[in-house]
Amino acid sequence: MAYFRQLYLSFNDLEILHEVVQNLTWTHIRRLLSVTNPTARQWYLSHASKDMWSTTTLDRNINSQYYERRLAEQKEIVDAIPSEPIAPFNDKDPLEYIKNPTIAEFMGFSRDTKYSESQLEQALIENLEKFILELGRGFAFVERQQHITTDLDDFYIDLVFYNFRMKRFVIFELKTHAMTHADVGQLDMYVRMYDDLVKGPDDNPTIGVLLCTDTDSTIARYSALNDSQHLFAAKYMTYMPTEEELRHEIERQKQFFLEHHSND
Repeated sequence: MAYFRQLYLSFNDLEILHEVVQNLTWTHIRRLLSVTNPTARQWYLSHASKDMWSTTTLDRNINSQYYERRLAEQKEIVDAIPSEPIAPFNDKDPLEYIKNPTIAEFMGFSRDTKYSESQLEQALIENLEKFILELGRGFAFVERQQHITTDLDDFYIDLVFYNFRMKRFVIFELKTHAMTHADVGQLDMYVRMYDDLVKGPDDNPTIGVLLCTDTDSTIARYSALNDSQHLFAAKYMTYMPTEEELRHEIERQKQFFLEHHSND
């Protein structure tokens, strides 16, 4: 009863609390009570129940500061602090699905592991379910190295997903280096090509995500990424950073986001 009372005090609505905790175990509740920010605790509680998170998924999302990473991408908040309320989930907004940084410790690479783009792609495919959990709700895998043919050449897109909530294709280009102008240009071309050759009349415009080892504000400012509604860049981390490292990276990537997507 002590656990329930603590949750009630933080949730402040007994009827809603009863509705959300029915899908959760005492292990879920004990883990939720370790979250010191009451707003974050309420958000994790609601989503753990609604999305049927296992205790392992809940633990990972708390450790990877999933709430704070989502909060950092909300363009309405310029100087967000962890205690600020988070806006309701908007299924149609691509920003709900871009986590920057993206945490991909599930691939099994250590902090100093050297790997190629094909090895990175293979590791994501082998851990597809965990990667989709990191992305968020509504994703379905379509194809890897999808072959697109034009009159002049052949192209291969690293990873293609479809999000049923956004009703749009989401393509990922994977890089084992920091972002470059060429990477952004390639992604921009793929998104335009996909809209022209693949997207159906009932699909929303395709979005493209460049997953790279680091973002670069100067490149973003003077490339197609700047103020684009359909192109995004996100840093991925192949290991679980410390809490302090992750907090620092969230702040850094939040500034990167605000510089290049604040006018969407």
